[in-house]
Amino acid sequence: MSAIDDAGRRLRARRRRRDYLLFAAFAAPNFLFLLLFAYWPVVYNGYLSLTDWDMISPAKDFVGLGNYADLLTDPDFRTTLWTTVVFVVGIVAGGIVLGLATALLLNQRLRGRNVVRTLTFAPYVLSGAAVGTLWLFVFDPNYGLIRPLMAPLGLTAPAMMTDSTWALTGLILVYLWKNIGFVAVVYLAGLQGLPREVYEAAALDGAGPWTRLRRITLPLLSPVTFFLLVTCTISTFQAFDVLAVMTGGGPGTSTSTLSWFIYDQGFRAFDAGRSAAGAMIMFVVLLLITAGQARYLERKVHYQ
Repeated sequence: MSAIDDAGRRLRARRRRRDYLLFAAFAAPNFLFLLLFAYWPVVYNGYLSLTDWDMISPAKDFVGLGNYADLLTDPDFRTTLWTTVVFVVGIVAGGIVLGLATALLLNQRLRGRNVVRTLTFAPYVLSGAAVGTLWLFVFDPNYGLIRPLMAPLGLTAPAMMTDSTWALTGLILVYLWKNIGFVAVVYLAGLQGLPREVYEAAALDGAGPWTRLRRITLPLLSPVTFFLLVTCTISTFQAFDVLAVMTGGGPGTSTSTLSWFIYDQGFRAFDAGRSAAGAMIMFVVLLLITAGQARYLERKVHYQ
């Protein structure tokens, strides 16, 4: 009997080794891909943030935490951080609210709604360069579309992209226009998966549209909202294309976000150390925000 048990144990051990080898064979390419293209760049960027390097000379001078100390005591960088906060909050919060409202409208049984859904999503798939060029024309105070819209009201069109008072607002509006379609389509998919019997029961109990929205729709859509908050926050922190075309961080530094600051320091000022330090700060900020969202917001998520 013991010989049979030993043979069974050996057979199970061989099967486990075979399963481990099979797992390693399938997982190793993906792991190497992640190691080379995801984790190693972060590690190397962390090393660069501790150096003083102009991206040309072969030598990199080690300065420790000097780049971080310079950034955190630099008033311009603190302004960049505040601009980034306003930029991200404006786009994420505005996109969630307007995207949900758009999805609720597109979920109605209206004639031609498929065409409207396509038109709503279309700006999201356009390139940032095309969107930026289009809206530069729209915002032009002399020849743009904004002038005939404001003239009947007796108002003068502001120089949205050349006035530091309006530039960030204009940029947020453009990103909202571009991203609302994505948020609306994701919310629309969530709305179409909600159980109809819950709404029918609520209607029989006398619940009105606003009550159904507040007590049924929003709680049931909380997983979708959680997903959109995380993905939109990350993508907005990394937003660069439209900003580069429309303002280039200006006028002055009024639209300089963290992503633009990293590019500006690295590829225009040729200060790889400050650029890498800014990138590490953005990495840590995104890590903390995502962890906070996962810890606190997920508690309010109601999975069906």
